[in-house]
Amino acid sequence: MDHFTTSRLTAERLHEDHLADLVALHLDAEVSRYLGGVRSAEVTKVYLAVNMGHWDRYGFGLWALRTKDGDFAGRAGIRHIAVDDLDEVEIAYAFKRTLWGQGLASEIADVLTGIGLTRLALPSLVGLVYPDNSASRRVLEKSGFTLERSAMRRGGEMVIYRALRDQSSPPARA
Repeated sequence: MDHFTTSRLTAERLHEDHLADLVALHLDAEVSRYLGGVRSAEVTKVYLAVNMGHWDRYGFGLWALRTKDGDFAGRAGIRHIAVDDLDEVEIAYAFKRTLWGQGLASEIADVLTGIGLTRLALPSLVGLVYPDNSASRRVLEKSGFTLERSAMRRGGEMVIYRALRDQSSPPARA
């Protein structure tokens, strides 16, 4: 599933051509405030390589997002992460600041949750959020995630939300 669309976004599998857009996104201090801080171009280049490798290993990962006009909007995806020494699969999203407040995070979170729990038939997904990031907390709650617990990650406190696949329904076939 290298590409998909929502009502207002197109998504394509992350690749080298997205580096400049990701660098600009990660250099925005407001955007990066809840992503662990501003990332230099060099750090973003490593980030891109790691996330492209995730696709090769697992068959899913991060997508670059574009508006229907073709403008870079941000990035979002489903990826493995370690949380308290456990392998979890998270949904993640980040948008350009000019696109905040338009419901795009909720739109993409709903789609990612459906892909992860239905198409990929994962047993659960997590969302990691800084406790004071009320906007992302609302996004996860609207997408069916429930607050599970707090955890320390990257030297800071995070809250973990989880969505579970309905175990009574068979996974959807792609």
